[in-house]
Amino acid sequence: MEIWINPACSKCRSAISLLDAEGAGYTVRRYLEDVPSPDEIREVLERLGLEPWDITRTQEAAAEELGLKEWPRDDGSRERWITALSEHPQLIQRPIITAEDGTAVVARTDEAVRDALSR
Repeated sequence: MEIWINPACSKCRSAISLLDAEGAGYTVRRYLEDVPSPDEIREVLERLGLEPWDITRTQEAAAEELGLKEWPRDDGSRERWITALSEHPQLIQRPIITAEDGTAVVARTDEAVRDALSR
């Protein structure tokens, strides 16, 4: 499994601590440094079963600058959202864990981390 993190994020640190406590094997991706490509974002969205606007941090300064709150949330706008996430990775909700079974979870709670571990 892989976990996308921002080391400055307390939820990311908590998820890592829980994975370590459970003895889980995982790799860390610091997605602000190792920025996901649009294809990687599409793949994670498919694994999550979500749309790009579902994993976008709309309170970030970059979201405000881009006017994301006013962007349509429809099929025709999907690629625009994906491009924004790739160009501004700080907008990606975190942490995201890609599970062994091919799914993924946004692991903001201990329960979500345990869910990923059970897959």
